[in-house]
Amino acid sequence: MRYLLFLLFVVAALPGSAQKKKSAVTQVVKKILSHTDYDGWKEISYKSLTPDGNFAVFTINPQDGDGWVFFNNLKTGVADSAARADGLNLTFDSRFAIFKIKPPQKVVKELRRQKKKKEDLPKDSLGIYAFGTRGLERIPEVRSYRIPEKSGGWLAYQPEPPKEEKGKPGSPANGKKKAKKFSDDNGYRLLLRNLNNRKEVTFDYVKEYSFARYGQGLMFTSSGNDSTLKAGVYWYDLKNERLQTLFTGKPKYKIKGLSIADDGTQVAFLVDTDTTKALVRRWQLWHWKSGEASAAFLDVERSLGLPPSWVVSENYSPVFSKNGSRLFFGSAPVPVVQDTTLLTEEIVQVEVWGGDDDYIYPMQNKQVDTEKKRSYLAFVDLANKQVMQLGDKEIPSTEMGAEGNASVVLGESDVPYRKMITWDPSAFRDVYLFDLEKKQRTTVAKKMKGNPRLSPQARYVYWYSGPDTAWMSYSVATGNLVNLTKGAKVWFGNELNDEPDFLPPYGAAGWTADDRQFIVYDRYDLWGLDPEGKKPPVNLTQVGRRDKVVFRYQRLDMEERFIDTTKDLILSAFNEETKASGYYKFSLRDNKLSKLIMEDVRFGGLTKAKSADKLMMTRESFREFPDVWVSDMNLTGLKKVSQANPQMKNYYWGSVELVKWSSLDNIPLTGMLYKPEGFDPRKKYPMIVYFYERESDNLHAHIPPTPLRSMINRSTYVSNGYLVFVPDIVY
Repeated sequence: MRYLLFLLFVVAALPGSAQKKKSAVTQVVKKILSHTDYDGWKEISYKSLTPDGNFAVFTINPQDGDGWVFFNNLKTGVADSAARADGLNLTFDSRFAIFKIKPPQKVVKELRRQKKKKEDLPKDSLGIYAFGTRGLERIPEVRSYRIPEKSGGWLAYQPEPPKEEKGKPGSPANGKKKAKKFSDDNGYRLLLRNLNNRKEVTFDYVKEYSFARYGQGLMFTSSGNDSTLKAGVYWYDLKNERLQTLFTGKPKYKIKGLSIADDGTQVAFLVDTDTTKALVRRWQLWHWKSGEASAAFLDVERSLGLPPSWVVSENYSPVFSKNGSRLFFGSAPVPVVQDTTLLTEEIVQVEVWGGDDDYIYPMQNKQVDTEKKRSYLAFVDLANKQVMQLGDKEIPSTEMGAEGNASVVLGESDVPYRKMITWDPSAFRDVYLFDLEKKQRTTVAKKMKGNPRLSPQARYVYWYSGPDTAWMSYSVATGNLVNLTKGAKVWFGNELNDEPDFLPPYGAAGWTADDRQFIVYDRYDLWGLDPEGKKPPVNLTQVGRRDKVVFRYQRLDMEERFIDTTKDLILSAFNEETKASGYYKFSLRDNKLSKLIMEDVRFGGLTKAKSADKLMMTRESFREFPDVWVSDMNLTGLKKVSQANPQMKNYYWGSVELVKWSSLDNIPLTGMLYKPEGFDPRKKYPMIVYFYERESDNLHAHIPPTPLRSMINRSTYVSNGYLVFVPDIVY
């Protein structure tokens, strides 16, 4: 157990007395921070570049109250804004920003105080900002919206039914049937808009909907309106603007787990056709391929591929392999259900547990819902419709290889060692490989301490072994197990870690193309490892340990599966001695390392525009809020594009400096001393000493005025005339 300790030494007059003076330059009376200032202090909770890199989009929100989203044109410097934005998405073609517009917080709070019902509270609107025309369209009362992830030009959204239409059908009633309500059970109206020409298509009583990733189509379910749509599943071809029926059934059928293959030519979904209140639900797996008239039922339950008395699980949405050849789904044993013939007084209310259970009783209670919904991975080969069960109760965890394209799946089991979790936090596990073609299982390791993963091309199983403080590799082709870091005279486990356990790894940057090289970190440098173990480990960056600079790879493409050796990499850099930070450029072709920027600040949050050489990041220090900055790929011409808290200049803030000394047993120690603005070394000040682990690496961290749990707000105390001393704790 760790403890937070606070020591307060009051050695002077009332705090802040020396702060109440006017600036000789501005003649503006500065203020002392207090708790009343917290609510108005802003934060930047969202920031992004448009894919073309022409606009910076970010939100500035107070801790309490309504915020704004800003659209900053990086070429002209002109910025537009919209109030109360939430849930932002930028279209892939960089033409629009789509977001919810929340109702004014003050209005909602007042209505809630008046005990208004939820349905009578103001609803979210939908905002559509056009970057080209700088126009903002507001669509009132919208429940939800979607846009394609990798394609522009389309928007689907569900408006709230107006009060006068609630309980009425989406299409005119035929006079013979009772009006069908818009509701969670029946669905709501869905509008599909072409953002290029603003034309809209309407579908009624839609419950679930999803775009294909690359914008090939829109898939949705409807409970039907008895006129133009029957209850079922539909596919709308966005290119040809044509609707196709994939499945029809009764309105009471349950449909979920909509899944679309990456190329948009296949879909899958789950259907429960049982309209009774049966406790055991028999979900069906359905599949449709482009060119087919409708979806086909895949009878996987009776295919002999699943174990006896196992069913398709509703708690796992089907997933296509990247190449579309396999469909992965979840299965589970038929659940044990309560005997409904028993009277209430006949049902035994008792809980039974024993010392030999996998988990101690409180853990069993906490995990009961998770265990009820647990699914085990299975797949169907779509070419021959053969089914293979992979996971089971003995091997509950599985990982697909190469996005489902590989011929192997990784399996893990902590089942034999669960009881040990009670006294050993880093649990053991057994590791297996499932060969999908040979339909056989191979043991990789028994009683392993590590977190095994498959390399991107699934040629290797790799993990960091805590007992060995080493990276290990298992060849899928040969079965050879290799200690990849053997011979390197550095630690690959965090030697500063103070927990009573094996040292955790410093981590890894990733793999190069075709699983040729695995790049990991020691305390400072990047190391290249041969997954076959035929070549010794190579220190790639070389100078990190010498200069006490920590280098880490910055992954600028979140979809990247391999580190591209043909391009220069950007590495973050942090100097352990000075606490300065910055970025370096690094070439894997010749291991050339060159500094781009290094300053006595903290840089962070580095991102890149998807299709342009434009970078976005934050820069901060104790006296500088982490605003949004942009630059080119060489980090020249850094430009600040946000100013979240301009009011900071009106407050006493203070400064921070490193303090170094030696302990009584001659161990070098470091700490931070926060000092009030206008600090006079000849005077005495009240001082708070706060200590908890190692903090000095946070020298340049900005600490906004905000309520904190179990620690003090240093900015507030320093503004009020206190010294705050934060020493590192060395174990």
